[in-house]
Amino acid sequence: MQLPRWWELGDPCAWTGQGRGTRRMSPATTGTFLLTGEISNDPITFNTNLMGYPDRPGWLRYIQRTPYSDGVLYGSPTAENVGKPTIIEITAYNRRTFETARHNLIINIMSAEDFPLPYQAEFFIKNMNVEEMLASEVLGDFLGAVKNVWQPERLNAINITSALDRGGRVPLPINDLKEGVYVMVGADVPFSSCLREVENPQNQLRCSQEMEPVITCDKKFRTQFYIDWCKISLVDKTKQVSTYQEVIRGEGILPDGGEYKPPSDSLKSRDYYTDFLITLAVPSAVALVLFLILAYIMCCRREGVIQLVHHSAIQKSTKELRDMSKNREIAWPLSTLPVFHPVTGEMIPPLHTDNYDSTNMPLMQTQQNLPHQTQIPQQQTTGKWYP
Repeated sequence: MQLPRWWELGDPCAWTGQGRGTRRMSPATTGTFLLTGEISNDPITFNTNLMGYPDRPGWLRYIQRTPYSDGVLYGSPTAENVGKPTIIEITAYNRRTFETARHNLIINIMSAEDFPLPYQAEFFIKNMNVEEMLASEVLGDFLGAVKNVWQPERLNAINITSALDRGGRVPLPINDLKEGVYVMVGADVPFSSCLREVENPQNQLRCSQEMEPVITCDKKFRTQFYIDWCKISLVDKTKQVSTYQEVIRGEGILPDGGEYKPPSDSLKSRDYYTDFLITLAVPSAVALVLFLILAYIMCCRREGVIQLVHHSAIQKSTKELRDMSKNREIAWPLSTLPVFHPVTGEMIPPLHTDNYDSTNMPLMQTQQNLPHQTQIPQQQTTGKWYP
C-alpha cells in the first residue's frame, strides 16, 4: 500500500532497515520508530496495534503529545519474543481532510546471545522527556558521553522508559519542568571507577540526606544531561547466581495423579431422607427449646408482674378513698374554702352538693370564684386622694 503524501514512516533510531516497513532488532537493544507528517502541517493522530489484536505487545509503547507532534513507537523486546515476527498495524488519521492510511510494520526479533552485554547501568535523566530522549541525535550524544566515561568496546541502549511508567508524578507546567526518563545502557567491560563512586559510603550518606553526591565525571554530562546519581543502578550479570531450583516433592506438594477421570454414568442411588430429617429436625428442636425457655423467663419470672399488681392495689385504694370522701359530713377545711363570713362570722352553706365529684376539684381555689365574698378595703398609699 502506497503511503499518502501527508505522512511517512521515519527512519528508526536503533533498528536496522531491510526494506520499507521491515525492521530487525534484538532483545539487547531498544528500538524507536518515528511516525511523522512530512508534507503538510495538518493535525495527524496515529493508532498502533498488533495485527489481529486490539492493542500493542506488552514490550512496545507509543507516545504522541499532540496531533501536531510526531508519534514515537519504541520498546525493548524480551527473550520470549525471539524468532517471532511481530506485525504492527499503523493507522494514520488526518484531522483536517479526514483521510486515513494504514501500513504494516514487520519487526523481526533476533537473538542477542552472540553479543552479550553483562554490565548494565541505568541512568535517570531529569531534564528530558521520553520522546526527546528517543531522538537519534540526543540518544547518540548521551551514549557518546557514557562511552567517554566508561570506555567500553561495545555500548548499546537496552531500555528507555518514561518516569511516569515507573510511578513518577506529572510535573507542574512551570519553569519548563520535564517528566524525566530512565535510560539503561549495556557494555561488555566492567564499570569504570567514576560510575563506582556512587557506591561510596560518603555518597550513600549524602543521598540518604537528599543531597547530591560528589561525582567526578558529572561535568561530562552536565552540559546537556542532568543526571540524578542517587537513582543510578549498576547491574553485573556475571555475578548473579541463578535462582532456579528444582522442585523437590515433599510436604505441601501433591503427587501427580495422572489424568482426571470423571465418574461413570451409572451412579448408585442414595436416600437423602435421613439426612434431611437430621438437617431439619435437630435445629428445629433446639429452636423450640430455646423459645420455651425464653417464654418462661419473660412471662413467669418477670418482676414487672409484681409491680403491676402493686400499682393496681394502689389505684383501687385511691378510688375507695375518693368514694368515701363524697359521703363525709364534716365541714370544708379553712385552707380550701371560706366556711365563715369574714365580717359577720356567719357560716356559709357548702358550695357543692353531696353528689358532686370531688376527684376533679382543685386543691386550691382562687378567691374570685368564691360566692358571698366581701371585698376588704385596702389601705391607700399616702398622697392626694381622689373620690
